Amino acid sequence: MQVSEAWLREFINPPVNTAELAEQLTMAGLEVDALQPVAASFSGVVVGEVISTEQHPNADKLKVCQVNVGQSQPLQIVCGASNVRPGLKIPAALIGAVLPGDFKIKESKLRGELSFGMLCSEKELGMATSSEGLMELVDDAPVGCDIRDYLALNDHMIELGLTPNRADCLSVEGIAREVAVLNKLTFQQLPCEASPIHHQETLSIQIEQPNDCPAYLGRLIKNINAHAVTPLWMQERLRRSGIRSLSPVVDVTNYVLLELGQPLHAFDAAKLSAPIVVRNSHAGESLSLLNDQTVELDGETLVIADQKQALAFAGVMGGSASAVSDTTQDIFLECAFFNPLSIAGKARKFGLHTDSSHRFERGVDFTLQQRAMERATQLIVEIAGGSVGPINAVINQEQLPARQPVNLRRQRIEKVLGITLANDEITSLFQGLGMQVVENADGWEITPPGFRFDIAIEADLLEEIGRIVGYNNLPSSSLLMRAALGKAPEATLSLARLQDCLVDRDYQEAITYSFVDEAIQNAVAPNAEFIHIQNPISSDLAVMRTTLWCGLLNAAQYNVNRQQTRVRLFETGLRFVRHEDETLQQKMLAGLALGSAYAEQWGEKTRNVDFFDIKADIEALLSLSAHDLTFRPAQHPALHPGQTAEIIDAFANVVGLLGMLHPNLEKQLGFDSPVFLFELEQDAILQRSIPKFTQLSKFPSVRRDMALLVRQQVTAQEIIDCINNSKEAAVREVAIFDIYQGKGIEEGFKSVALSLILQDFTQTLTDSEIDAIFRRLLENMTAQLNAKLRA
Repeated sequence: MQVSEAWLREFINPPVNTAELAEQLTMAGLEVDALQPVAASFSGVVVGEVISTEQHPNADKLKVCQVNVGQSQPLQIVCGASNVRPGLKIPAALIGAVLPGDFKIKESKLRGELSFGMLCSEKELGMATSSEGLMELVDDAPVGCDIRDYLALNDHMIELGLTPNRADCLSVEGIAREVAVLNKLTFQQLPCEASPIHHQETLSIQIEQPNDCPAYLGRLIKNINAHAVTPLWMQERLRRSGIRSLSPVVDVTNYVLLELGQPLHAFDAAKLSAPIVVRNSHAGESLSLLNDQTVELDGETLVIADQKQALAFAGVMGGSASAVSDTTQDIFLECAFFNPLSIAGKARKFGLHTDSSHRFERGVDFTLQQRAMERATQLIVEIAGGSVGPINAVINQEQLPARQPVNLRRQRIEKVLGITLANDEITSLFQGLGMQVVENADGWEITPPGFRFDIAIEADLLEEIGRIVGYNNLPSSSLLMRAALGKAPEATLSLARLQDCLVDRDYQEAITYSFVDEAIQNAVAPNAEFIHIQNPISSDLAVMRTTLWCGLLNAAQYNVNRQQTRVRLFETGLRFVRHEDETLQQKMLAGLALGSAYAEQWGEKTRNVDFFDIKADIEALLSLSAHDLTFRPAQHPALHPGQTAEIIDAFANVVGLLGMLHPNLEKQLGFDSPVFLFELEQDAILQRSIPKFTQLSKFPSVRRDMALLVRQQVTAQEIIDCINNSKEAAVREVAIFDIYQGKGIEEGFKSVALSLILQDFTQTLTDSEIDAIFRRLLENMTAQLNAKLRA
């Protein structure tokens, strides 16, 4: 919600400056996201009127203008704008004026003609990023008036980041009510008197879905001035609220939406075939919207229709077939209350989000429609004239929301908030918020108004007291806790320890959404069955992730697009998988690395990270858990077929995966260097073996090396497993220190060099005993792996 401070102060003008007002709103839960002036700083600019124009004698695109700026004599100003003409009212910068960017206006000579000022556009005044000509003012603009005063440019735009429960503050009136309470001022809501009735003609209304639309009001206004112009003050207020001026009728509906928080819509009455019907759409029915988008509706979408067709997407957007145009003479003005549940998610389903749907989804005051209709009628008649008809209101009282009283106990205020307030202070506070207050023996019975959908239990009322008093004004006290210390079994490894390990290895933790884009989910895990969100926040958050890689890849893309060539990220969180018609939530630890293996330095040549760098990072994690987890080659559709491995536990269960992103997917996602990924089940690595003492031998150890010839597909792990499974008690350690392929080695084979540490607990090993062990190991590997001793 963006609002003009000057407009807000017309409702309530507290004795605080702009910064203090922003601080008050933020501390009251209406966080101010941005505070910026409506125009850049400038001075010396007044309202001017072009008296005459002549072609510049030495330039085809320049004109020599005589401009009345309220002085005794007109000023000669040379101007090149295409829209300059006699009678035009424009901003004129005088000699000595200072425009945005510290641009000073001086007497100058342009192609031989003197110029005593400058005619300005919105861009030159810092009011727009671009403009096509001079800023045109209305005909009755007072010549010589300072433009900052005339346009009220000493103003700020306040942008509020409202939480979904505060729909009551999606209007200037709602924000003003909060400001009044915060400053202990009396708030008076905007008076909206009934308009005089000029004719009795109405359009009949039928509501087929009273649960979804309990109230619908319509009014016929005839013979409006199709050539009327929206007044500048209204255009400016709309602009400062982020809405572009279109036409008087549309501008009025937008203005009332901002002022009171009630969406309205106007139809061209000549394009309607009464009666007006509020119904569900027909399956396959199409509707062309005002944004030129055509949507195919299902049978669950609420629409406003006539006897021929659907006219509007209820609570979201009107249709182009019945839109008000420059030739419209009669309008049908509508105003309704829609059940928030019937509107929620409907706009996003079609890729839409409008000011109307934003409010109806969160809840509009169900008592506001009559006031909003009268206010809009008043403004339309003031601007465009017209003959006003009576309001035709169809209201189903049984379907309107009920406001149930909530009890607030006096002792709970002190117990929860730690403060004591007088009874009249509590009464005044809640009455200022528009609530009905009845005092009783235990405290108060408080009934929330129609615009507060978030007040349901006592805790909600306590929250209101806390935020109005000010959370920073509540007393602080230390808590007295008597609790037994929890157990910390040695066999349980903390997740924080694993996170610290990755941070020590130069990773940074990322936190991404559990909701992801369906496209990237299909790309990363094409065979996984995932869960669709019924009402997604946006199209790129439409499904539940089955792997943490989706979010990490998006985060990596974001960094790479911002010139970050070295990215190392990890994340801990849940993935959501389907198993036998059940949704499982699995705790995972995932990581991503791309770019150089080390930060740029003088001591080592720069090289890209590779598969074994990532494997080393995982082995560092696994070393903390001391589990017998091993790696073996694997296949995954998102990973490179030759650089993929799965991690298996002692029971042959797959508990993790690592590898290089598939080249096709790498190109599809826009990466220009290899990307490596890993993902592990937390449960598999958070349980560790408790260290046990092993007897030390007093006899010396012996190292012997051997070089084996094995087929290329034999893995190092298979060789180590073969030695460990040989049951040779004297073998203490096995390490591979060299792998060679090339000259002297038969094609399809490789040479693997091993070092073995041998030691006995009862004697010093002799050469003959060592040779016998080597012979048995070699025979075992020859039988199982077809290994040969390299000559």
